[in-house]
Amino acid sequence: KYKYWTAEDWCKVIFSVEAKGDHVILPCSIKPNTSAVNMRVEWFRLDFQDSIVYLYENRENKITKQNQYFRGRTALFQEELQNGNASLKLSSVQVSDEGVYKCYIESNSWYDDITVHVDFDHSGRLCLLYECEGWNPKPELQWLDSKGENLTSDTEETHKDAKGYNVKHGITVHNGETKYHCRVELRHHMLQMDIVVSSMIWVVYHSQFFSPR
Repeated sequence: KYKYWTAEDWCKVIFSVEAKGDHVILPCSIKPNTSAVNMRVEWFRLDFQDSIVYLYENRENKITKQNQYFRGRTALFQEELQNGNASLKLSSVQVSDEGVYKCYIESNSWYDDITVHVDFDHSGRLCLLYECEGWNPKPELQWLDSKGENLTSDTEETHKDAKGYNVKHGITVHNGETKYHCRVELRHHMLQMDIVVSSMIWVVYHSQFFSPR
């Protein structure tokens, strides 16, 4: 069995409001690479009553079960399922797409999920914010540029509650830089999210490391 090695994994990606009409990719993948072709992959939005954004089950896309609001605007990367990539492409992005999304993956022997927060920065700037919640001990979070050099976060917050440490680091995307890495380290484990910025379209790739249950 596999699971996310953190106590609770989720990320928050903030897109510029100018991204309206373009597409974004909400990240979800299995590491090490494990085929998801025979698994159930469900994307749903936590703040919707009829919450199914996309459902893949029994090797089929169950389009008729999804919320009408997302009909014709969502897709998985079918050719990437065999590599464990269950990321969701959301097209014709609207400000009303702001919300909390969850990717749930289930096989015959295990299941897990990741939560992705999608927000828009109405200032017109593209901001990337990574948040870790419920970690013990405190994780080390770091932003890097395409060359792997450390970047100074624009915002840094750390809080501790009964569930553990909540850490938040954010940066503003600058012209000319097309790729960013957000790296989280905890003891001997490492999780990294890679973000590719291309014109007005922001593509987010999420690489997660798992440990056996």
